Amino acid sequence: MHRPPLLHLGVFFLSVLLGIVGSLFFLQAPHTQAQTATSTLQTQIDQTNAQIKQLQDDIAKLQSQLTTTSAQKLTLQNAVTALNLNIQKLQKSITLAQTQINQKNSQISQINTTISTTTSQIGEMEDQVASSLRQLNSFDNESLLAALLSGGTISSFLDQATTLASLRTDLENKIEDLNSLKSTLTTNETAAEAQKAQLASYQQTLAEQKQGLSISKDSQTKLLTQTKNQESAYQAQIAEKQKEEAGFESDLLTFQSKLNLSFNASSLPSTGQGALQWPLAHVYGGACPAPAGGGWISCITQYFGNTPFATANPQIYSGHGHSGVDLAASPGTPVLAAREGVVLGTGNTDLTCPGASFGKWIFIKHDNGLSTLYGHLASFAVAKGDMVTTGEVIGYSDTTGYATGPHLHFGVYASGGSEIASFASSGCPGKTYTMPVADLSAYLNPLSYLPGVQGQ
Repeated sequence: MHRPPLLHLGVFFLSVLLGIVGSLFFLQAPHTQAQTATSTLQTQIDQTNAQIKQLQDDIAKLQSQLTTTSAQKLTLQNAVTALNLNIQKLQKSITLAQTQINQKNSQISQINTTISTTTSQIGEMEDQVASSLRQLNSFDNESLLAALLSGGTISSFLDQATTLASLRTDLENKIEDLNSLKSTLTTNETAAEAQKAQLASYQQTLAEQKQGLSISKDSQTKLLTQTKNQESAYQAQIAEKQKEEAGFESDLLTFQSKLNLSFNASSLPSTGQGALQWPLAHVYGGACPAPAGGGWISCITQYFGNTPFATANPQIYSGHGHSGVDLAASPGTPVLAAREGVVLGTGNTDLTCPGASFGKWIFIKHDNGLSTLYGHLASFAVAKGDMVTTGEVIGYSDTTGYATGPHLHFGVYASGGSEIASFASSGCPGKTYTMPVADLSAYLNPLSYLPGVQGQ
């Protein structure tokens, strides 16, 4: 049966409107579901934030107690107390890192839900726009003459033209909404990548803290075993270390005074901040404060040199005073490469003469005429010949070698005036040290090349 033209056009417009309403219905349903899922995730995130804040407060209190204990007299009780506090702090830090990981996973899920919903909306909107374009194109092809010849009137044609203009406006709005959805999708995808990067950082921190906890527990067990939990044995151990260290310094000075490792001072970088980075995170100039967010922190406990000559000429060591800087570091603290370079070697002087020197050490040659030494380590994360990047974890701190308390010895040398060499030990007859040595003029003040410390 032949349908009148106006009825034909009415059915057409009704189908277009039904298509628009239907699309909006289907878009709204998943959007409502997504809102529910997002709300649930947000509740979880808010609860996790409260847990994180409490853990950070607990860690800050433990760090404050640890700082106070570490500054007290060297007694077995204080040493054991400091190790206990460090173990408790690491256990809290591990819980914190795991909580932060859980939070990041929730945030990523929340963003992924939004991305999924937006992607679905984009697909629905694209289908709707395509359908409307096809229908409008078909409607545009019907000319005034054709409509009149089919029995229509000019008035009805003008009404249809007005409706057509309205539909075109609606289509333009939908295209604008589509572009907005695509922009939102891009923003959310970028946010998801940022959250994933932070998640990876938390996972790395968790691994480091677990390693640190293991080292700290081993250090405590070793201390109690060696001293049999007796103060007299502990003090005797310190006295023995001091004696062995004095003998080592004499052996080293004698050997180094005979070295003929000349270097050109012009090969060294200009003094000032930037040539090297700190080998530990968050180094402070005064007393160690509580860490922000449970992170690793350190303070300078001994500076370079101690003579008027060394003070007046901060680039000179000449065998007097301290050959580097000491940084307080709880057992298991990650040690970082001060600059990119190649690992010239690793070693352990305790195998030659226990408690006399650097213990476990790493020596790295950099591209700017400097080499760096990291001593008193618990373990290595790199090996001879490895290429390292600035800030890469190369090992973990402890109390190996001559260390009456946990710390990192950080030394800086002129590369042309230093090398890894072997020399005899007088304190442990028949044994030979193999370690970094330097011409007396090749020891450099680390602070001349490091950034300023926090808190100053």
